Order: sequence, then structure tokens, then C-alpha cells
Amino acid sequence: MSKRLYDVIFAVLGLLLGLPLLILIGAAIKLLDRGPVFFRQSRVGFQGRPFMILKFRTMIPNSEKLGASVTAAKDPRVTGIGRFLRKTKLDELPQLWNVLTGDMSFVGPRPEVPCYVARYNPEQRRVLGLKPGITDLATLLYRNEEQILGGTSDIELFYLEQIMPRKIDLNLEYARQASLWEDTKIILRTLIPGVPLRTHPEKR
Repeated sequence: MSKRLYDVIFAVLGLLLGLPLLILIGAAIKLLDRGPVFFRQSRVGFQGRPFMILKFRTMIPNSEKLGASVTAAKDPRVTGIGRFLRKTKLDELPQLWNVLTGDMSFVGPRPEVPCYVARYNPEQRRVLGLKPGITDLATLLYRNEEQILGGTSDIELFYLEQIMPRKIDLNLEYARQASLWEDTKIILRTLIPGVPLRTHPEKR
């Protein structure tokens, strides 16, 4: 209950205070790239329930039909303004609405697409017992994920076999020592990379 109250209070504050920025980004996408402002996609949430995640669109329309669900550096599907939004994480701002509606939390495992979740083994499916979040330890440790994937010949296979299992391990480890204070540190570290973060996963 305390985590939910935390999420609601700060989601409301974020939406109210960030409204001018949300409008500015939306207008920039519409003027520079045309097409839809938002990107909606089905993701797997708490206890395996699907929901529609909301982001600012950073790729060309129908990009999910033109390649893998993960992206590498210099992916031609990413738009010019999209590269800036991804680098600054501003494309994630609309997910404050997902937090407010209860589909997501500020801190929790990044929600995967159904076809990737279908590959989870029984141990990995335990991560579905955690509400997905805007940021998590894996987000911090894999800030350069697109660059890592850019150096592989098969980005989807490398993600599924190397990166995704590690992300799940990090989130299961986080769950064993989660607290609002730890969540606050993860959020601050996401916004300000220099903020120190001491957690068990980083020591492994």
C-alpha cells in the first residue's frame, strides 16, 4: 500500500509539473516527424496480465513489423528526434499515466513483449510477481544496451540469451531487499547518473 501511495503521489506531481514538457515534446514529434505522437504496445504486466504501455513515438510508424522488438545503435527505424528522446529517456515520460492507472510502478522490471515472456523458464516467470516499472536496476546497468547490441550479428538472439536472463536475475535480487528508500535511490540514479547506488546486484 505504501508503494502504491508513493507511485500515485509522484505520478500526479510528475504529470502536473511535466505537462508543459509533455506538450512541447508532443508538438515537436508532430511537427518534425508527423505521424502519431504516442507509441502503444502490448506488454506483459503483473501476474502475467497484458496491458498497453505508453511512450512517445521514437521510431517510424509500424516499426515493430520491420524488425526485432529490441533496437541496436544506429537502427534505421529510429527517427531523428527519437534518438534524442531515447538518449535522454524522455520517451518514457508518458508512462507516468501507466503508473497512475496502476499498470506500472516507478521502480520494477521493465515489461517485456508477450513473445519474449513466452520464452521464460519457470524460475524466470517469478519476475511476473513484481509490478513492472519505468526504471529498475537493469535499466541502470544496461544504459548502453543499444551499443552492446550494435556489436552483435543477431541482436534478438543475443538479447534473449545474454541480456534478458541477466535483467531477470537483477530484478529477482532487487525484490529480496526492496524498499521505498531503495526505489528512491534507483529513481535518482536514473535521473542523475552520478548519484551513488549500493545494492547487492552491483556487487555480484
